[in-house]
Amino acid sequence: MPIIPFEFLISRRPVSLQAKPKGLNEWKNFVRSEAEKFWKGDSPIKGSYLQLTLVYICSDDSPPDTDNIIKPIQDALIGLVYEDDNLVLDVDSHRRFMSDPIDITNLPLLLREGAIIGEECVYVKVSESQPLEQYL
Repeated sequence: MPIIPFEFLISRRPVSLQAKPKGLNEWKNFVRSEAEKFWKGDSPIKGSYLQLTLVYICSDDSPPDTDNIIKPIQDALIGLVYEDDNLVLDVDSHRRFMSDPIDITNLPLLLREGAIIGEECVYVKVSESQPLEQYL
């Protein structure tokens, strides 16, 4: 049985959806390999609606747009974490600069580790989707 919430850290600068196909495919393969290191489920999630949360900690050197990093990461998890990305009803995506202070006190452990290492990374969490009124 899949265990959610599921989280992992990608210790690399993300690739934009607008990248050349070769670079985009290499990125998706890398994301999937990183997710496989943490995934404890014996099969992908089926029949549950999900929320994808991303936190990109970036350098000030022209980082990719937040909206352009979502789809490649989401696609990389198909067949491993969830059966199909149409199960992802909600996406919560954030970008923060390493040069700005980040209070790590209440961050999830993996995100805290990402903030401390001082290199670009993306924290990814897949959890159950909540009722709409929870988000408003």
